[in-house]
Amino acid sequence: MNHDFSALKSACETCTGCPLHETRNHVVFGVGNPDAELLFIGEAPGENEDLQGEPFVGRAGQLLDLYLNGIGLDRKENIYIANILKCRPPKNRDPKPEETKACLPWLRELVKIMRPKIIVCVGRISAQVIISPEFRVTKEHGVFFERNGTLLMGTFHPAALLRDPRRKGDAFEDFLKLQDKIKELGIRI
Repeated sequence: MNHDFSALKSACETCTGCPLHETRNHVVFGVGNPDAELLFIGEAPGENEDLQGEPFVGRAGQLLDLYLNGIGLDRKENIYIANILKCRPPKNRDPKPEETKACLPWLRELVKIMRPKIIVCVGRISAQVIISPEFRVTKEHGVFFERNGTLLMGTFHPAALLRDPRRKGDAFEDFLKLQDKIKELGIRI
């Protein structure tokens, strides 16, 4: 594991940059292979994530894992999963702008260390922070955008798919497009 990555994770775990640190059980830095060329980014930890210290656990995480496994990806082996916020907002509310601003430097440094070839924004909020404030997940899901040599794609959040199962097929199509892009770019998985 990269020394810079370990140092970043250790520093993040003691962060007091916003009031969310006062109510957290765990900093949810991320999970997976820090040498991966694929980075998945959600918005913030939920209750299960805060309790376990890992992103995308519980029912939403199980659905995400199903889609990942469907295209040969595994959260422990060939991707890295993180969130914009590292601490859970109370009652799983949307992140406040000042919380996002306080946490973004951790994510930026992670991206700088990892240098992923593809970033997948999981959910509307993640895509609006990372791709564009005008991003509309219902219209732009599965579309690749290029920024500074990295491809960015937004897709549906698995929790939203659990609330509206009609979108599950659209989301899986996004993962098939991702699989095609992985092959096209010769990304090691």
